[in-house]
Order: sequence, then structure tokens, then C-alpha cells
Amino acid sequence: MASNRVGPKKMLRRLALVLLAVCLIGGPACAHAANNCAWINETTAGGLLGGDSVGELSEVAGQPTVCTFTQMTAGVKRTLRITVEIAADPHARMSEIAQGCGADAAPLTAIGNEALVCAADDRKAGLGERVVGRVRDQVFTITIASSLKNDPQLTRDVLKSKIYTAAEQVAGNLF
Repeated sequence: MASNRVGPKKMLRRLALVLLAVCLIGGPACAHAANNCAWINETTAGGLLGGDSVGELSEVAGQPTVCTFTQMTAGVKRTLRITVEIAADPHARMSEIAQGCGADAAPLTAIGNEALVCAADDRKAGLGERVVGRVRDQVFTITIASSLKNDPQLTRDVLKSKIYTAAEQVAGNLF
């Protein structure tokens, strides 16, 4: 009479197959990002801000979609904020938003359509850069800012470089 006993090697092989199946099927569901920003992820935002960042997505019907990434260290708050909206007249809407830049707005070449860059400084404290642009009927605004006016990590030159990188990423994902 034959025995239905399974040897230890066969049992380990079956266990390994079951674990592999669980990892392949259940792994992606557990490994999703907390922030569902369509234009940039937390890791990329953290690289732009100079450390780990936490993202938040705000989607309300009829309102612009807003992704905000925050990085805090030693009392300094650094933020990356991306706003995207669909406009019936995107050129007019972008011009309206760009008025907040004032006279110091400069064209930003090779980023979407008609993109502009300008300072986004907080008069009380802080330093920032802003990009306003559009891709087809989508108008976007990107702001990178620090709560510290003389932030050694986000100087004016560094901010200009990082805002350009963020604008490339966002505009590329909007296409």
C-alpha cells in the first residue's frame, strides 16, 4: 500500500512556490505609493526638496488638482506644490495666473507652451520659485519654496535649477 506522505524536500518546494505566488499576486497591492500625484512621485519630489518628502493629493470635481509635497528638517519647511487645471481658454487662464508673477516673469523655453518662471518669495520669510505654463488645455503652476529666507540647501540658484527640473517632469507627464 502506497503512502501519501510528502517528503521534507517536496514540502519545502511546495512552500516556496506558495510564497512566490503570494509575493507575485499580493506584492504590488502592498507596494503602491501613498500619494497618487499623476505628475511627480514622492521620491522625485524629495530629491527636488533635498530629503524625504510627504505628499498629499487634493482632487475636487470642478477644481484644480493639487499635489503638495512637504519636507521638514530642523525647523525648515520646504514645499513643492503642483496645480493642474483644465481650462476652456488655456491661454487666457495662464495669462491670468501669470499676472501674479509681475514684471519679473521670464520665458522658460522647452517647457510646455508659453511657460514662465518667476520668484515666489514670501515677504515675511522664505524663498521660492514658480513656473506657470500650459500643455494643450491644461494650465499648470509649480512652486518650490522654503520657509527659511537664507536656506543653505535651496539657494536662489539651486531653486532655479530645481524648478526647471520639476517643470520638465510635470510638462512631460501632461503631454
